[in-house]
Amino acid sequence: MAFYFSSFENRKPPSPLKTHWVIQFLWQSLAIAALILGANYIRWRWMNSLNYDALWYSVPLVIAETLAYIGSVLFTINLWKISDIPQRPAPATINDCLTPEEGQGDRWIKVDLFIATYNEDVELVRLSIRDALAVTYPFPLDYRIHVLDDGKRSDMQIVAQEEGVNYLSRDNNIGYKAGNLRHGMEMTDGDFIIICDADTRVFPTILTHTLGYFRDADVAWVQTPQWFYDLPLGKTLPEWAKQKLGSTGYIIGRGIEKLVGPLTVGHDPFFNDPQMFYDVILRRRNGDNAAFCCGAASIHRREAVMQAALRRYVDNIEDEIQQYTNDLTDSETKADLAQAMLPHVVHDTELMPYKFHVSEDIYTSIVLHGDPGRKWRSVMHPQIESKMLSPQDLLTWMIQRFKYAAGSMDIALHERLFTSKHIKLTAMQKLMYGTTFWSYFACIWNTVFLIAPLIYLFTGIPPVSTYSSPFYLHFLPFMIVSELAFMFGTWGISAWDGKSSFLALFSMNLRALDTALRGEKIKFHVTPKERQSGNFLSLVKPQLAIIGLTLLGLAWGAIQIAQGSIKDPSGFVINIFWGAANIAAMMPMVLAALWRPDNTEFTEQEGS
Repeated sequence: MAFYFSSFENRKPPSPLKTHWVIQFLWQSLAIAALILGANYIRWRWMNSLNYDALWYSVPLVIAETLAYIGSVLFTINLWKISDIPQRPAPATINDCLTPEEGQGDRWIKVDLFIATYNEDVELVRLSIRDALAVTYPFPLDYRIHVLDDGKRSDMQIVAQEEGVNYLSRDNNIGYKAGNLRHGMEMTDGDFIIICDADTRVFPTILTHTLGYFRDADVAWVQTPQWFYDLPLGKTLPEWAKQKLGSTGYIIGRGIEKLVGPLTVGHDPFFNDPQMFYDVILRRRNGDNAAFCCGAASIHRREAVMQAALRRYVDNIEDEIQQYTNDLTDSETKADLAQAMLPHVVHDTELMPYKFHVSEDIYTSIVLHGDPGRKWRSVMHPQIESKMLSPQDLLTWMIQRFKYAAGSMDIALHERLFTSKHIKLTAMQKLMYGTTFWSYFACIWNTVFLIAPLIYLFTGIPPVSTYSSPFYLHFLPFMIVSELAFMFGTWGISAWDGKSSFLALFSMNLRALDTALRGEKIKFHVTPKERQSGNFLSLVKPQLAIIGLTLLGLAWGAIQIAQGSIKDPSGFVINIFWGAANIAAMMPMVLAALWRPDNTEFTEQEGS
């Protein structure tokens, strides 16, 4: 059976970024300068620039700027330097991965590879099975592949049997993927577990390149980068313009490229390329032992997961009993009640290696990092060791992003993982996890940044006391140095897609925040592996509203200037650039809603 991605099979993954020391020095120097200039700008905004005639407008904006500056500080600390964990030789036996006290004899290492699936095409899963079967290792290995099928499908079982791998299903779908993984752990006994989604196709080198990290007996898991090998290549601007406008479009496209350089239309329309996240953000958390697990393409030490789960199990029992006995003053009565409650609480408490949560991967990471009994370590391996499929439409992409956002916010708001007496994270680990959660809450102040220029364009009311020389002297150096700093800090990767999606996702992240605040259970939608049909413009109504209102505001402001109603045109110029930047950030998501793949890419799939 042929799939649309069959033509992409020969694509090679990018190599890990290599940052020259000069680039790192420039990044760190500019970052320090940007933080100093930013602190001075925020000080000036609060002390000297508020418009006291419009505090209802001025104060929310300066609060938003302050919160965004805090985010810049956190992001700077995150990106400060690359601290890769040295890669070590593949271990020959299990004793190479244990302390002397834990030694189990000179036996082979046992590895279980889990392929978690629910309703994906069984032939797609077959491809993942075959690639898993091709994994090699320089030493004898007890290596087993298990298809964890929450769909309980007979045709999936047949495929597993045909490929010679184990098939596991369960009677219910409690806990979704977390429950599926827990069931897989109950039915297997490997020392290490490779977690894969239905479309995760591992490379033969995955174990040879990663098991060496486990020579450190405190390493609990290794995350490898996720790579979407089916991202559209897009078309050059002249080719795209020629398709739309004929030879005239081609000439225009060539002229634009002469001015600004090569441009591609239709490449990665949904900001799927994860290199910024894995190769920059997560990789640079290695030095603080704060790189968290992202599920697919990760390798886990079974002992670590089970030890943390058992400790959590005991802690939950103690907390439940303490809740009902805490107010008792008589120690004997308190002890008797606790003893009487114990068997009932033990019966009602579940042992959960993976918490039943939509973001079970980051939750489990926090629990393992904060395990007071062991202080488990993590590794973000820089080299890509697998390939998988990207979301092919805006609906699928937003389902995935909503799950990430709502799950992270729910953990931040309700789980009290940073204050729990049972979880002991280091200060830097708290800071790094806090950076992740902070980035999702940015939807609040991003909304202010989108609305603020509209207020000025329609009313002429400035958010600052005056757009004068002090404003430019404080704002422009901060903005310019910040942009230069993060250009060097993310050297080798285009940062625009990340900035654009960070701002454009404001409405979806606001919905996720509302869901988390109301304590509503976050539904676990399986990310579709095939393109969904339909019109997706309904998904970008907020973005279209921002674009439309900003254009109207720019037109209205121009009319007011022409009529002489605006006395300070410099403020209008500032808001022209501000509004244009907001439109530019919204447009990629609107274009993603309209994006359609070339028919040639999908001919094979439709005819299969």
